[in-house]
Amino acid sequence: MRRLAALFLLAAPAAAAMLPAPLAAQASSALAGVSAHLRAVDTMVADFSQTDRNGRVLTGTVTLKRPGRVRFQYQKGYPVLIVGDGKALTLIDYEVKQVSRWPIGSSPLAVLLNPEKDLSRIATVVEEDPQVLIVRARDPRRPEYGTITLAFTKAASAPAGLMLRGWTTIDAQNNVSTIRLSNQRFNVAVADSTFRWTDPRRNTGPRS
Repeated sequence: MRRLAALFLLAAPAAAAMLPAPLAAQASSALAGVSAHLRAVDTMVADFSQTDRNGRVLTGTVTLKRPGRVRFQYQKGYPVLIVGDGKALTLIDYEVKQVSRWPIGSSPLAVLLNPEKDLSRIATVVEEDPQVLIVRARDPRRPEYGTITLAFTKAASAPAGLMLRGWTTIDAQNNVSTIRLSNQRFNVAVADSTFRWTDPRRNTGPRS
């Protein structure tokens, strides 16, 4: 597919306010399409591969249930789990028995997890052609929350005509992570129990 490799590159920010009227209208239509896709997807289950800033690749399964719930189940042998319960994102490291939490709203993933986000205020179209749509979102009032660049291909059979192929995030510490999706299944049954997790800090054995 033409320019598929460009899906996950961070292009230069688009100056939407300076676009000529026809291009501005086109960008507005594209953002409306992304919003329609997010609203049309109640759940998604997909395989993923994740590449971090050091080039390390991990695989696993991502399960999403809007609003706000997500689970990144990593490959066997990698002792980390990431779960969003609707309010907070929690990173659990079972190897060192450490748990870190932060509000979903302060994460770049908030755009993906909240279908009611007003993209016209925080997002710009980086690239669009008959096959590809790339959108970058960053809240100008909260730049410390980071940036997410969403990559779609256009597919009539996908929700609102868009197939989410993955995203690149840059967090408050300038850490870059790229997620690529495959085998996407939309609007399948996902139990709420999927987003529960076991706290490794809890001593379930006899207390002294």
